[in-house]
Amino acid sequence: MLSEELVMEALKEIYDPELNYNIVDLGLVYDVEVKDGNVHITFTLTFPGCPIAPMLIEQIQENVRLLPGVKDVDVELTFDPPWSPEMMNEEARADLGLD
Repeated sequence: MLSEELVMEALKEIYDPELNYNIVDLGLVYDVEVKDGNVHITFTLTFPGCPIAPMLIEQIQENVRLLPGVKDVDVELTFDPPWSPEMMNEEARADLGLD
């Protein structure tokens, strides 16, 4: 059954090419909503001018659409609140020398 947890697992397959960590562990995914097969994902970037934004949006849509039961995927890019390294999980912060 399609769930927010299943969507988050699919999003863990998408990596930031510069930091080599997935977008979930980096804290870039702010919210996932699932309703009647429609998925709304709110995410951010490490900085507003990040050139990989279109690539990440495309990968998010592609990965989530592969999940059974998905009818539509809406991806919302936001900078509110702005991303900061504190949003990363502990393992990612430690590996990148931020702890």
